[in-house]
Amino acid sequence: MRRLGDLEAEIMDRLWTWNRPATVREVVDDLNETRPIAYTTVMTVTNILYTKGWLLRGKQQRGRAWLYTPVRTREAYAAALMEDGLGESKDRSAALVHFVENMSEDEVAALRRALRNVGRQAKA
Repeated sequence: MRRLGDLEAEIMDRLWTWNRPATVREVVDDLNETRPIAYTTVMTVTNILYTKGWLLRGKQQRGRAWLYTPVRTREAYAAALMEDGLGESKDRSAALVHFVENMSEDEVAALRRALRNVGRQAKA
């Protein structure tokens, strides 16, 4: 999976954070609170995200604007990036060891819980 570009990531971040369908106008207005950006630029990148399969779109009940919704969660995107990172190594086990060595105690505890849950699901 290719990492999102800067503007793609900013758009997706807003849609993930809002957790609801949104228009390009809403995204542009929010982005313009921190930096100037043209509506057409955001519209083009949002359409690219739709074409790449990152977003679903549907018409509003009133009006002509599209409403965009993420296809994947932020967590699914992060997991896919981690999987790609592991794929770069010829020794996945060694890569995992290095990854875990850099985790906080809380992250290691969360990983242990996740492994237990996955183990339970596999047995069921």
